[in-house]
Amino acid sequence: MSAAPRFRPTLLLLAALSACSAGALQVRVLVVSGPQVTVRVPLPAPERGAGLGSGPLGAPAPLPAAAWAVGVTPDGSRLTLNGQDAGNVALYLPPTPGSVVEISSRTYRGGVQLRVQDGGVQAINVVDVEDYLRSVVPAEMPTSWPAAALGAQAVIARTYVAARINAAAPYDTCATERCQVYPGVRAETPASDAAVAATRGQVVAYGGQPASTYFSSDSGGYTASSAEVWGQALPYLPAQADPFSAGSPRARWRLEVGAEKVAEVAARYRVQVGAVRSVAVTRLSPSGRPLEIALVGAAGTGRIDGANAGGFVRSLGAAGTRVVLDASALASGGPLVIEGSGAGHGVGLSQYGALGLARQGYSHLHLLGFYYPGTSLSVLAEVAEPRAQLLAGRPLPHPGAAWLAAHDVTGGVQ
Repeated sequence: MSAAPRFRPTLLLLAALSACSAGALQVRVLVVSGPQVTVRVPLPAPERGAGLGSGPLGAPAPLPAAAWAVGVTPDGSRLTLNGQDAGNVALYLPPTPGSVVEISSRTYRGGVQLRVQDGGVQAINVVDVEDYLRSVVPAEMPTSWPAAALGAQAVIARTYVAARINAAAPYDTCATERCQVYPGVRAETPASDAAVAATRGQVVAYGGQPASTYFSSDSGGYTASSAEVWGQALPYLPAQADPFSAGSPRARWRLEVGAEKVAEVAARYRVQVGAVRSVAVTRLSPSGRPLEIALVGAAGTGRIDGANAGGFVRSLGAAGTRVVLDASALASGGPLVIEGSGAGHGVGLSQYGALGLARQGYSHLHLLGFYYPGTSLSVLAEVAEPRAQLLAGRPLPHPGAAWLAAHDVTGGVQ
């Protein structure tokens, strides 16, 4: 039996770019960053007749894999492969149809780009956007949920990353909660795969560009506007009543925070009042979230306002910012009591709200139309461009005024 073919690692990692699938929109995801990264890729199968070998009971043996420990030279200027100077600051194994790569013990679809950064190695998974979503959707939403909710999650996840594709940057997005959670192949499920396939290419658009499709776990009964949370008003991210999140595990919650922690967190927002005796919300946003919080302490008074008010509440450990504060026990050494509803920043789609709407039989398009009013459904053009290109879209369906009135979605702060 002949030996398996051997490959020079540098030549393999610098495989020709022509092997990439033409026209596919690819996403570059930073998945690992550190002093050293381990990369494994399957080796091509030997040619017929070269001796494939066999596994137990005559089954075909698994294909061999090539593995490299990728580090940096002592001066931090070039990459090394298995301790040998690779002579380059970056190496690239491009994606091919059906290809996978293992990076630091996690398997991803597509290829990998390795680059020197700050004396360490960055491993960037280069993957077709649809394959990327096969991992993101189940990581962000339970796959036991209805197809309409999973479809909406697929569209907003695709929109989120399409808006961030930028050839001038070293990568487009990251694999953590700071961007979108992307655990690789192990997260994929048939239900989420079906949602990605059913919505292939679909994105939420506004003004001919991918919209900012922010989402949170549970709006707490009222979505927040982008203006009140981040100080940037976007017309399709308004504050509006959202009664569909009933049944969320964070629909109602209670938190107690000691006076010392309250003072510590307030100091991060440049408010130092000494031993805290009182904390009160003095101004509310249209969605019922704090826009101004007044603190009284042994050393004086202070205020936290604007988007920082919500940030202060979240920094105290609150799941969300639709809260009621009870500071009556602070003066006698007791805790600040926070009672709230919902989880997350509350802007855009509420995942538990999407679940409620889907259970009522609405399509993923109606879910998107409700949470991003005034937007359009567009489709990614399959062209190789430095940024995502959108085809002409059509307005997303909105449930309608009668439906909103029936569900009390036109009322005031709840």
